[in-house]
Amino acid sequence: MFALVVRFELHAGQAESFDALMARTLPGIRADEPGTLVYVCCRIEGAPHSRLFIEIYEDRAAFERHERTPATMRFLAERTRAIASSRVEFLAPYEFKLGEVES
Repeated sequence: MFALVVRFELHAGQAESFDALMARTLPGIRADEPGTLVYVCCRIEGAPHSRLFIEIYEDRAAFERHERTPATMRFLAERTRAIASSRVEFLAPYEFKLGEVES
């Protein structure tokens, strides 16, 4: 298992366009990435210009495949105008429970 969290700080006025970009990106992740176990995009209470992504993959190879998919490559190219800064933290899960939940 391979996991990471990403916190994005968005430029003022860019939250709606960032969320719309994610709405266009997620169908590709759902349809084309069996190795992506969890991909959750979160708004943060009290921080309207912040977003947090929680990502869990079968293994690092699944993450690397995710990074090369057309949907993700489009997201990576288009997100730059919305993002003021980001922070990625790679995680090493050792205890967990994963369920069958989808939005």
